[in-house]
This record gives sequence, structure tokens and C-alpha cells, in this order.
Amino acid sequence: MKEVEIAYNKLLQPSEDLISDMTRLQGDILILGVGGKMGPALARLAKQAADKAGINKRIIGVARFSEPGLQEELNNEGIETICADLLDDEQLQALPGVENVLYLAGTKFGTTGKESFTWAMNSYLPGRVAQKFKNSRIVVFSTGNVYPLTPVAMGGADETLTPQPVGEYAQSCLGRERMFQYYSVKNNTPVLIYRLNYANDVTYGVLLEIARSVKEKREIDLSMGHVNVIWQGDANEIALRSLLHCAAPAKILNVAGPETISVRWLAKEFGKLFGETPQFVNHEQETALLSNAAESFRLFGYPKVPLKKMIELIAEWIKEGGKIINKPTHFQERTGQF
Repeated sequence: MKEVEIAYNKLLQPSEDLISDMTRLQGDILILGVGGKMGPALARLAKQAADKAGINKRIIGVARFSEPGLQEELNNEGIETICADLLDDEQLQALPGVENVLYLAGTKFGTTGKESFTWAMNSYLPGRVAQKFKNSRIVVFSTGNVYPLTPVAMGGADETLTPQPVGEYAQSCLGRERMFQYYSVKNNTPVLIYRLNYANDVTYGVLLEIARSVKEKREIDLSMGHVNVIWQGDANEIALRSLLHCAAPAKILNVAGPETISVRWLAKEFGKLFGETPQFVNHEQETALLSNAAESFRLFGYPKVPLKKMIELIAEWIKEGGKIINKPTHFQERTGQF
């Protein structure tokens, strides 16, 4: 396990580009929703980049901290934490004002049957946050789910494509975007809408799900036959560097890997590494949920961790019995029911 952990940890280090950008970024950084899948790694990356840049910058993470031990871990790494329920307006208003905000709060899974809570978290709360932090730069995490399914041959939806969200989760995410866009114009708040599709780590993500299905001889649904993936570390770097590209009116940015990847091909690649023959069900459709991230590549360059590296590392992680997060992406979903 030691070798794969060393390789994994190397990929978590901030790049020289991020360190350079951190020296240009004025003010402290507040991460709302730091307790989710990407939040802890994002906070650690920000702290490491600031330290390596030799600057004194507070990194503050806000969450309910329902995961035991996480708040203490972050505190021990020099990251300040605040335990708060953002839907409680008194607690929201008590948060410190900072120049830079990354908004990661939201809900996706289990939304069916809890639609009102989904809309409260994903659409109502963003309006309150946008007002509270009207004098900050804000990077707002969103999702490629706001786009319609597009023909695979099209190469993915770019930022000019009109959103057509399917299902209440995706609709509420568009609501989140609209609230921040409204207050960006109203208060001249610099905002960047960060449409992510899909982040991957050794502990979670589309690649891990496909790999585990191959290893455990479970059928893989090909209904959503093509995907975009990006390494979580690259996605977090782009999020932090995006603070320098916030604008009023809000800028929209797709964040994804450069390839339109066949799910069948991914399964076969993992099959080679595991010595297994993948089992498939259903057939590839002509459309898929795909994003074109050419604009982010123009701003930040291509992701530093290539697809093959991700595949190899995740396969090795599974072989060695590494820790995983049991939070499926439901990337196969075509009707928006989460």
C-alpha cells in the first residue's frame, strides 16, 4: 500500500502555476461546504499553496462536520474551521467576511422524495450566500447536469449552450446559478460559475465505480455510454485559480477532462489490469451528458494528471484495499432522478 499512497500523495501537491496565482490573490479564502467529497482536499491544497508561496493567508472551512474527526484533522493542518448550518440564517450571517469564497454547499443524492430540501439547499441558500458575501469574489460549484444530453459526436456542451436541466436536482442547480447571477449584476459581485463534470479520486468517482464493477464481476450499464472525467486535484486547482477570473456579470466555466471517453473502453482497460472480462448490459445511446471544457484549457492549460495515470492509480488502489467513499455518482442516470 505504501507505494500507491506515495504516488497518490504526489498528485495532491500544488503546482507552480497555483502557487504563482496564490501570490496574486489578495485576501483570505473561505470554503463553504468543506465537509463534502472535494472540500477537505480543496482546503488542504489551498493551505499548501499559500505556505509554499510564503504568504500568510487564512484558509477557513465551514460545514456541519458530520464526519467524525474531519474538523480536528483540518485544524491540525492549519486550516481554520467553523461548524455551522448554512440554512440557519443567524449562523450564516455570523460568518466572517472574506475577500474570496468558494461555494461547495449543495445536495444531490436522495433528492427524490426530498425535493423541497433540495431546492432550499440548491436555490434558496445561494441567494442568501450571494447577499451575505456581496463584497467578495465567489467561485460557485455547479454541475454539467444543467446541460441537456447532447450527441456524442458534438464533443460536449460548451458554455454558450442554453441549459435544459432534466429532473429536479439539475433544475435546482440551475436555480443556484441564477441566484448568483442575479446578485452578481445587482451588487456588482465578481462571480464564476464552475460547472464540473466529473471529478475523480482514488476514493470516489466514475472511474472507481467502473473499476469496482469490473473487479467484482458486476454488470456495467452502457446506457450512458460516454463520459468526461478529471482528476480531483486538477479540478481543485482550477477552482482556486478561478478566483482570479471572477467577473460581474458572472462568468460561466466548464471544468472537465479533454476526452470524450467510452465507458466500454474504460471497463476493458480496467479488465486488462484486473485480469477480468467486463460484463455489460444495455447499449450505448447516441447522446450523453458531456461537457466541452476548451475555455478552461485556454485559461489554465490541460489537466496535469492524464487519463491513463488515473486508471492505473485507481486500479492499484483497489488491489491494495485502499479506503473508498461509498457515494455513487449515478453517472448512468438519463432521466434526472437522483
